[in-house]
Amino acid sequence: MIAPVPPPIIGVADVTPSSRQGGRTRALLTPKSAGATSGFLGTTDLEPGEWVSEHYHPYSDKYLYVVTGSVVVTINGHEAALEEHQAVLITRGQRNRIENRGEVPARFVFQISPLAPRPELGHVDTEPVPNPGEAPPKVGGVE
Repeated sequence: MIAPVPPPIIGVADVTPSSRQGGRTRALLTPKSAGATSGFLGTTDLEPGEWVSEHYHPYSDKYLYVVTGSVVVTINGHEAALEEHQAVLITRGQRNRIENRGEVPARFVFQISPLAPRPELGHVDTEPVPNPGEAPPKVGGVE
C-alpha cells in the first residue's frame, strides 16, 4: 500500500503578493498550489487608507474573516464595519469593496467557493484597479 502524500503547507511568506486590486493579496491554497477543486483561500493585507477595488464574483461566494485590524466592506452600496475576529459572507454577484479606514494595518482571510468554470471568469472589476499593470493573484488550474 502506498502512503498518501501529505497536503502542502503554504505560508504567507511563500506566496508573492499581488497589489493589482489594492493592498497585498496572496492566494494560498488554490488549484495550482494545493490541488484545490472546490475553491481557494487567501489573505489580504491593507495599510491604513488602502482598499481593495470594487468587484464581484459571478460564480462564487466570498467568506471574509478579519484577523487583525478592522475594515469597512461595502456590499452592493451598503457599508458594514468589521472588527478583528468578525466575518461576513458576500454571495455571488454582490459588488464589494474593502477599505482600511483605521489607524493600524488590517489582515483578512478569504475563501472563495465554488470555483468559476475558468480562472478568467471568476472575477469582474467594477471600478478601476489601483495597479492595472500588475498580474492578479495566481489561482489557475493545476499545471
